[in-house]
Amino acid sequence: ELFKPFVIKRLIDLGHSQNIKAAKRAVERMRPEVWDVLEEIIRERPVLLNRAPTLHRLGIQAFEPQLVEGKAIQLHPLVCAAFNADFDGDQMAVHLPLSVEAQAEARVLMLASNNILKPSDGRPVTLPSQDMIIGLHHLTTVKEGAVGEGRAFGSVGEAILAKDEGTLDLQAKVRIRIPGLTFLEGEAPEGYERHGLVDTSLGQAIFNDTLPKGYPFVRGVADKGKLSQIVNKLAEEYPKVETAASLDRIKDAGFYWATRSGVTVALSDVVTPPNKGEIVAGYEKQAEKVQGQYDKGLITDAERRRELIQIWTAATDDVQAAMMANFPVDNTINRMVSSGARGNWLQIRNIAGMRGLVNNPKGELIPRPIISSYREGLSVAEYFIATHGTRKGLADTALRTADSGYLTRRLVDVSQDVIIREDDCGTSKGLEMQIAAPNSAGELVRDANVENSVFART
Repeated sequence: ELFKPFVIKRLIDLGHSQNIKAAKRAVERMRPEVWDVLEEIIRERPVLLNRAPTLHRLGIQAFEPQLVEGKAIQLHPLVCAAFNADFDGDQMAVHLPLSVEAQAEARVLMLASNNILKPSDGRPVTLPSQDMIIGLHHLTTVKEGAVGEGRAFGSVGEAILAKDEGTLDLQAKVRIRIPGLTFLEGEAPEGYERHGLVDTSLGQAIFNDTLPKGYPFVRGVADKGKLSQIVNKLAEEYPKVETAASLDRIKDAGFYWATRSGVTVALSDVVTPPNKGEIVAGYEKQAEKVQGQYDKGLITDAERRRELIQIWTAATDDVQAAMMANFPVDNTINRMVSSGARGNWLQIRNIAGMRGLVNNPKGELIPRPIISSYREGLSVAEYFIATHGTRKGLADTALRTADSGYLTRRLVDVSQDVIIREDDCGTSKGLEMQIAAPNSAGELVRDANVENSVFART
């Protein structure tokens, strides 16, 4: 429909149709030559995709369209974060730039492969997420005592053959010869000689194949943080075409190995700590003691509330620590959270540990906690006090969206005539960020958070 006028013109030019009416009829009947013409026309013609609400520059991006079966727009998974899109029925608008200038602007400035970094802070926006992270985490994890541990291979291909034969596990510790390897400073294994055998796993070697030639060999498990650093380095040091190609390979590997990892969640994966009862009983005694002091008139109501809140906050933290220590390393929920694929420990605490303290309708903490977890099920009283916070949360979400939208409009209105004319404004005001610090031997050691704190900020 979008390219209909162009298709009609081209059909007439090629002599497939004598006039506009005949060409229109050919398009409506979807004759075979129409598809060939359409494919020819869409080549090198970018289209603009926009998802409402357009809250920032990356809400509209340019793409080179491909013909697909069906009526749904098929979107690249890595650009979903920029659009805040998901695959549950989102609608997007498609625009076709007509003039040569508009097409050039779309290609140079707006093409998705040229918008890998966020304009706000210079960090990558096209990061692997969810399925991709869990797949790459599975691929790069090393398992003790796996089949084929300790073997040596002359090449990655040789190791893949051994895996296909069933004599080598993807996650087994092995030694593989990988020619032309380089390592990041301080990451080379002890005793490694150039072109020699490197201690790794087949999974880690396969993951490194997705990165550009000459990229330093990545050792260790690829979780969300490690992948973010890799994409940062790619965007910073490699051409855009190569970065986009590498991101595509990382995405494909993530989905492929997520499928083959067999990740599932069952009720038995929600493991409640066995010593939860003891922990809660200990804090219950402390709470009774405080309540007794209040009943005798030794402390005020405000002091009682404060002490009870402190006691039950500590109890919740202890239950969470016990729960995290009790989760097996290969537990699916543990893998999802620790890899950064989905969820956080607070959510898992609510499901497997204890819900803890909740707010009343005024927004104050109720000094009596919800001791049950969702896995165990809440009592009637616990469920009732939990509804206050839930209801307030849902109401706030609706109200906050409207308020923040209005604020954004006012901010844009007041600042639209401000023009930034230089990269560095030369101000002496700002925050000092430590990028390195001397260690005990007096050598400068790079700060662990330097990537996040200083990168691409002015």
